[in-house]
Amino acid sequence: MNQLDVIFAESADPARFAVAYAEHLCRLLRDLDSRAIGGFIELLLDARAAGRRIFFIGNGGSAATASHFANDIAIGTRCGDKPFKAVSLTDNVAQITAIANDDGYEHIFTRQLEVLMEPGDLVVAISASGNSPNIVRALDLAKRRGNRTVALTGFDGGRIAAQADLVIHVRTAKGEYGPVEDVHMVLDHLVGAYLGRAVRAEAETARRRVFEEAI
Repeated sequence: MNQLDVIFAESADPARFAVAYAEHLCRLLRDLDSRAIGGFIELLLDARAAGRRIFFIGNGGSAATASHFANDIAIGTRCGDKPFKAVSLTDNVAQITAIANDDGYEHIFTRQLEVLMEPGDLVVAISASGNSPNIVRALDLAKRRGNRTVALTGFDGGRIAAQADLVIHVRTAKGEYGPVEDVHMVLDHLVGAYLGRAVRAEAETARRRVFEEAI
Protein backbone atom coordinates (compact mmCIF):
# COMPACT_ATOMS: atom_id res chain seq x y z
CA MET A 1 0.00 0.00 0.00
CA ASN A 2 1.19 3.52 -0.79
CA GLN A 3 2.38 4.84 2.55
CA LEU A 4 1.45 8.41 1.65
CA ASP A 5 -2.19 7.34 1.32
CA VAL A 6 -1.99 5.76 4.76
CA ILE A 7 -0.37 8.86 6.24
CA PHE A 8 -3.07 11.07 4.73
CA ALA A 9 -5.88 8.85 5.97
CA GLU A 10 -4.47 8.84 9.49
CA SER A 11 -3.61 12.53 9.66
CA ALA A 12 -6.07 14.81 11.39
CA ASP A 13 -4.61 17.93 9.82
CA PRO A 14 -1.77 19.14 7.54
CA ALA A 15 0.63 19.56 10.45
CA ARG A 16 0.24 15.90 11.42
CA PHE A 17 0.69 14.88 7.78
CA ALA A 18 3.96 16.84 7.75
CA VAL A 19 5.24 15.04 10.85
CA ALA A 20 4.27 11.60 9.52
CA TYR A 21 5.79 12.31 6.10
CA ALA A 22 9.09 13.31 7.73
CA GLU A 23 9.04 10.18 9.88
CA HIS A 24 8.48 8.04 6.78
CA LEU A 25 11.39 9.75 5.06
CA CYS A 26 13.63 9.08 8.05
CA ARG A 27 12.76 5.38 7.88
CA LEU A 28 13.66 5.25 4.20
CA LEU A 29 16.99 6.94 4.86
CA ARG A 30 17.81 4.54 7.71
CA ASP A 31 17.09 1.57 5.42
CA LEU A 32 19.56 2.63 2.72
CA ASP A 33 22.49 0.31 2.00
CA SER A 34 25.51 2.27 3.24
CA ARG A 35 27.87 -0.13 1.47
CA ALA A 36 26.20 0.65 -1.84
CA ILE A 37 26.55 4.37 -1.13
CA GLY A 38 30.22 3.84 -0.35
CA GLY A 39 30.62 1.89 -3.57
CA PHE A 40 29.02 4.74 -5.52
CA ILE A 41 31.45 7.23 -4.01
CA GLU A 42 34.38 4.97 -4.90
CA LEU A 43 33.21 4.75 -8.52
CA LEU A 44 33.04 8.54 -8.69
CA LEU A 45 36.53 8.85 -7.23
CA ASP A 46 37.82 6.24 -9.69
CA ALA A 47 36.32 8.18 -12.60
CA ARG A 48 38.01 11.37 -11.40
CA ALA A 49 41.36 9.63 -10.95
CA ALA A 50 41.17 8.26 -14.50
CA GLY A 51 39.94 11.54 -16.01
CA ARG A 52 36.72 9.88 -17.17
CA ARG A 53 33.30 11.50 -17.50
CA ILE A 54 30.27 10.84 -15.31
CA PHE A 55 26.92 11.07 -17.09
CA PHE A 56 23.70 11.60 -15.10
CA ILE A 57 20.31 10.83 -16.64
CA GLY A 58 16.70 10.96 -15.45
CA ASN A 59 13.16 12.08 -16.32
CA GLY A 60 10.89 14.65 -14.69
CA GLY A 61 11.89 15.28 -11.10
CA SER A 62 14.80 12.89 -11.60
CA ALA A 63 16.00 15.04 -14.52
CA ALA A 64 16.28 17.93 -12.07
CA THR A 65 18.15 15.64 -9.66
CA ALA A 66 20.52 14.66 -12.48
CA SER A 67 21.28 18.34 -13.09
CA HIS A 68 21.75 18.95 -9.38
CA PHE A 69 24.11 15.98 -9.05
CA ALA A 70 26.24 17.14 -11.98
CA ASN A 71 26.45 20.65 -10.53
CA ASP A 72 27.33 19.55 -7.01
CA ILE A 73 29.97 17.08 -8.14
CA ALA A 74 31.58 19.00 -11.01
CA ILE A 75 31.38 22.49 -9.48
CA GLY A 76 30.48 22.08 -5.82
CA THR A 77 33.55 19.98 -5.00
CA ARG A 78 35.76 22.87 -6.17
CA CYS A 79 38.61 20.75 -7.49
CA GLY A 80 39.78 22.64 -10.56
CA ASP A 81 43.19 20.98 -10.80
CA LYS A 82 41.69 17.50 -11.12
CA PRO A 83 37.93 17.87 -11.56
CA PHE A 84 35.05 15.48 -11.52
CA LYS A 85 33.90 15.60 -15.16
CA ALA A 86 30.20 15.29 -14.34
CA VAL A 87 27.62 16.02 -17.04
CA SER A 88 23.82 15.91 -16.97
CA LEU A 89 22.28 14.72 -20.24
CA THR A 90 18.98 16.32 -19.23
CA ASP A 91 20.10 19.91 -19.75
CA ASN A 92 20.33 20.53 -23.51
CA VAL A 93 16.75 21.25 -24.54
CA ALA A 94 17.65 21.61 -28.23
CA GLN A 95 19.28 18.17 -28.36
CA ILE A 96 16.58 16.46 -26.31
CA THR A 97 13.73 17.86 -28.39
CA ALA A 98 15.52 17.18 -31.68
CA ILE A 99 16.12 13.54 -30.75
CA ALA A 100 12.61 13.10 -29.36
CA ASN A 101 11.10 14.64 -32.48
CA ASP A 102 13.22 12.73 -34.99
CA ASP A 103 13.84 9.37 -33.29
CA GLY A 104 11.46 9.15 -30.33
CA TYR A 105 11.67 10.12 -26.67
CA GLU A 106 13.01 6.69 -25.76
CA HIS A 107 16.29 7.59 -27.52
CA ILE A 108 17.05 10.97 -25.88
CA PHE A 109 19.87 9.55 -23.78
CA THR A 110 21.23 6.83 -26.06
CA ARG A 111 21.78 9.25 -28.93
CA GLN A 112 23.75 11.58 -26.68
CA LEU A 113 25.77 8.73 -25.20
CA GLU A 114 26.57 7.39 -28.68
CA VAL A 115 28.28 10.72 -29.39
CA LEU A 116 29.84 11.49 -26.00
CA MET A 117 30.51 8.27 -24.10
CA GLU A 118 34.02 6.86 -24.19
CA PRO A 119 35.56 3.74 -22.62
CA GLY A 120 35.84 4.10 -18.85
CA ASP A 121 33.05 6.68 -18.51
CA LEU A 122 30.42 6.14 -15.82
CA VAL A 123 26.64 6.37 -16.39
CA VAL A 124 24.38 7.14 -13.41
CA ALA A 125 20.65 6.56 -13.97
CA ILE A 126 18.09 8.11 -11.62
CA SER A 127 14.58 6.67 -11.81
CA ALA A 128 11.91 6.05 -9.18
CA SER A 129 10.20 3.32 -11.19
CA GLY A 130 13.34 1.96 -12.81
CA ASN A 131 11.36 1.19 -15.95
CA SER A 132 11.56 4.33 -18.10
CA PRO A 133 12.35 3.12 -21.64
CA ASN A 134 14.94 5.83 -22.30
CA ILE A 135 16.77 4.95 -19.06
CA VAL A 136 16.64 1.20 -19.77
CA ARG A 137 18.00 1.76 -23.29
CA ALA A 138 20.78 4.03 -22.02
CA LEU A 139 22.01 1.49 -19.48
CA ASP A 140 21.81 -1.27 -22.07
CA LEU A 141 24.02 0.77 -24.41
CA ALA A 142 26.50 1.52 -21.63
CA LYS A 143 26.69 -2.14 -20.64
CA ARG A 144 27.19 -3.27 -24.26
CA ARG A 145 30.09 -0.83 -24.57
CA GLY A 146 31.68 -2.01 -21.34
CA ASN A 147 30.98 1.13 -19.31
CA ARG A 148 30.21 1.02 -15.59
CA THR A 149 26.67 1.88 -14.52
CA VAL A 150 24.91 2.99 -11.34
CA ALA A 151 21.14 3.04 -10.72
CA LEU A 152 19.37 5.13 -8.09
CA THR A 153 15.94 3.54 -7.88
CA GLY A 154 12.69 3.40 -5.91
CA PHE A 155 9.53 1.27 -5.69
CA ASP A 156 10.63 -2.33 -6.49
CA GLY A 157 13.75 -1.24 -8.39
CA GLY A 158 12.34 -1.90 -11.83
CA ARG A 159 14.33 -3.16 -14.80
CA ILE A 160 17.40 -1.01 -14.22
CA ALA A 161 18.00 -2.61 -10.80
CA ALA A 162 18.88 -5.79 -12.71
CA GLN A 163 20.95 -3.94 -15.31
CA ALA A 164 23.26 -1.72 -13.28
CA ASP A 165 26.60 -2.67 -11.79
CA LEU A 166 25.67 -0.92 -8.56
CA VAL A 167 22.20 -0.09 -7.21
CA ILE A 168 21.09 2.24 -4.44
CA HIS A 169 17.47 1.29 -3.87
CA VAL A 170 14.87 3.30 -1.97
CA ARG A 171 12.34 0.57 -1.27
CA THR A 172 8.81 1.99 -1.31
CA ALA A 173 5.36 1.19 -2.59
CA LYS A 174 4.69 1.97 -6.23
CA GLY A 175 3.81 5.62 -6.75
CA GLU A 176 5.72 7.13 -3.83
CA TYR A 177 7.61 9.48 -6.12
CA GLY A 178 8.05 12.27 -3.58
CA PRO A 179 9.83 10.27 -0.88
CA VAL A 180 12.00 8.45 -3.43
CA GLU A 181 13.07 11.71 -5.07
CA ASP A 182 13.63 13.26 -1.63
CA VAL A 183 16.05 10.46 -0.72
CA HIS A 184 17.84 10.76 -4.06
CA MET A 185 18.43 14.44 -3.35
CA VAL A 186 19.77 13.61 0.12
CA LEU A 187 22.14 11.18 -1.59
CA ASP A 188 23.28 14.00 -3.87
CA HIS A 189 24.20 16.18 -0.92
CA LEU A 190 25.65 13.30 1.10
CA VAL A 191 27.90 12.24 -1.78
CA GLY A 192 28.85 15.82 -2.61
CA ALA A 193 29.71 16.55 1.02
CA TYR A 194 32.04 13.55 1.16
CA LEU A 195 33.71 14.22 -2.19
CA GLY A 196 34.36 17.88 -1.44
CA ARG A 197 36.04 16.99 1.82
CA ALA A 198 37.99 14.12 0.26
CA VAL A 199 39.35 16.51 -2.36
CA ARG A 200 40.38 19.03 0.29
CA ALA A 201 42.03 16.32 2.38
CA GLU A 202 43.91 15.12 -0.70
CA ALA A 203 45.13 18.64 -1.44
CA GLU A 204 46.22 19.14 2.17
CA THR A 205 48.16 15.87 2.13
CA ALA A 206 49.90 16.93 -1.08
CA ARG A 207 50.83 20.34 0.39
CA ARG A 208 52.17 18.67 3.53
CA ARG A 209 54.26 16.28 1.45
CA VAL A 210 55.75 19.15 -0.56
CA PHE A 211 56.56 21.04 2.66
CA GLU A 212 58.19 17.99 4.26
CA GLU A 213 60.29 17.31 1.17
CA ALA A 214 61.45 20.94 1.15
CA ILE A 215 62.89 20.89 4.66
